[in-house]
Amino acid sequence: MIHIVFESSNVQSLEKAFELDESLKGNIVEIKDDFAVGPVIDIYDAYGYQQRRDWWKEVLEYSPYAEELNIVDDKLTVHQLLQTLDGIESEEVWIWMGQNAHDVCGYYWLMSQLKHYQGKIQVLYLNNLPFINEKGLIFYPQHLFEIQPKEFLKAKKLARQITLSEFEVDPDEWKKICNENAIVRILEGGKKIVSKEERFYDKELLSVLTGEFQKLNKIVHQILSKIKIQTGDTFLVWRMRKLIEEGKLEMQGDWSKGWKEIEIKISSNPADGIA
Repeated sequence: MIHIVFESSNVQSLEKAFELDESLKGNIVEIKDDFAVGPVIDIYDAYGYQQRRDWWKEVLEYSPYAEELNIVDDKLTVHQLLQTLDGIESEEVWIWMGQNAHDVCGYYWLMSQLKHYQGKIQVLYLNNLPFINEKGLIFYPQHLFEIQPKEFLKAKKLARQITLSEFEVDPDEWKKICNENAIVRILEGGKKIVSKEERFYDKELLSVLTGEFQKLNKIVHQILSKIKIQTGDTFLVWRMRKLIEEGKLEMQGDWSKGWKEIEIKISSNPADGIA
């Protein structure tokens, strides 16, 4: 059995669940890219792949994760997955996803490449499902890593085959999303992904900034604790760099020395206003 997840934190959660249930045990494969952000047009072609890689290179520049660009190769991961499915007749794949755009976009990207294996691909979508947290209270997780390991034993009962109809409809939906080629994609219930412009998070980003310089790491922490629709810290910092270029924000420090050296504030004389 091969388990597919879309966030590194989910890997650890599944591994802990495996310790409680031998029947779940299998290889865990992580799709590392976050397809909820960035260009996705022609995503399966060399040109589209390179365009996306170039965008990530810009986003990750100066970040603590700059070196990770060179170790993320989901194309190779899928190639190896297909080789395994071709080589082992009894092998099956379980795709795990939480109720968030990161996982759902990853699902669309992956399953669109698995049509020839219909009948061998299971999906577990924890959509609007209640679980018990560590305090014994009912909650509705958005991410797999929020679920206690023992609760995964209930979740496994939700596994179902991706239907032939889904293999026909979902790739078309993903193709439409790719052709829209927005920079931000959000989840609006079910598996409905909606494209948004790159300024989608700017209002909330600017709401934590003032006319006084603040440490970049502090700003990022404040934004992530505030926004309801989550995104990555690197995307938020990339947006701040864009707003600096536009004259709406000011910074001091040396980017080449990393985020910890940077301070940011609202510009004293924004070129075109803040909004």
